[in-house]
Amino acid sequence: MKNILKLILFLLPLFAFTQKTEHRNLEKKLAIQDYDPVAYIEQNKAVKGKKELAVNINGAIYYTSSKKNQELLKKNPYKYEPVYGGWCAFALGDYGEKVEINPTTFKVIDGKTHLFYNKFFNNTLTSWNKNEAKLKKSADQNWKKLTEK
Repeated sequence: MKNILKLILFLLPLFAFTQKTEHRNLEKKLAIQDYDPVAYIEQNKAVKGKKELAVNINGAIYYTSSKKNQELLKKNPYKYEPVYGGWCAFALGDYGEKVEINPTTFKVIDGKTHLFYNKFFNNTLTSWNKNEAKLKKSADQNWKKLTEK
């Protein structure tokens, strides 16, 4: 039983990483507008990545800002990929739609990066923070419906 549990824990990141390319917010295969997905979690800030430190994760290209972050992303992509395919968490929670994001507007919740729309005096992170529990539950449900189609 112990060996089975170890195998499941070893394989879990491979099965958990189920975001298909068609559901991700990509521009010419580039994810999160060339920001480093590892920096959100490890440094709690938005940091531009470098093309020469790119990592291809199931068809999505992520730029990282350092060799260390590149290795962390390669080792555990599921940990660092933003939730909801990199779409606006608020929009998914509020009305179930995929909406563009501003990669500098983010929040790490339970170890996962949530990204938000922030343009034209509309910072959706502010709205998210007012009702996070309800919006997160709704976003999780809406994402599941969108990706099961």
